[in-house]
Amino acid sequence: MPQVSVTPESFEMVFYDAAVIGEVVAEVAERLGVEEEITLEIDEKSPLGRSKVVSHDPIELWVDGGALENTQRPRQFGKARSRDTIGRLLIRILDRRSGRFDDAPPDDELELTQIAAWDVHCVGRLARLGIGGQQKRRLYQFRNRHGFTDLADAAFNQLWESSELSWSEIERISQGCRTP
Repeated sequence: MPQVSVTPESFEMVFYDAAVIGEVVAEVAERLGVEEEITLEIDEKSPLGRSKVVSHDPIELWVDGGALENTQRPRQFGKARSRDTIGRLLIRILDRRSGRFDDAPPDDELELTQIAAWDVHCVGRLARLGIGGQQKRRLYQFRNRHGFTDLADAAFNQLWESSELSWSEIERISQGCRTP
């Protein structure tokens, strides 16, 4: 199991346990075949759900406290949501390392439509592995960026059900259904 470093080590604003978070991150990483050390920084002061890859090598992740929260119990840790968040970030790292994403822009230059499309593809793969899911949430986000059309729904299904698409394939699917 990979070693995981969680910052902060103790929490004051949320009822999280760094050791439990580390175990969940390690479990997801192991299921995805990630064996190297992972550093996770959590901004416990933010109830938002933002998350990002800070570094691909070494693996450094950053999340708002809300990205790990149980949506039914505010300020409480949510294992399912954490698996989804961490899994999506780790799959993005694996995608970038695969060679299929060499032509993808850096994360901070991605458009919202591109992020939505890539997220669908990542979370669809997580769902098939039994790690994450939230298909309805991802469909709504995708429709908000690509339109509430049958064409957008077909593109969503293609992204969700495909395994290991390249960046150019994700971009082609995304561009093909965007409303003007």
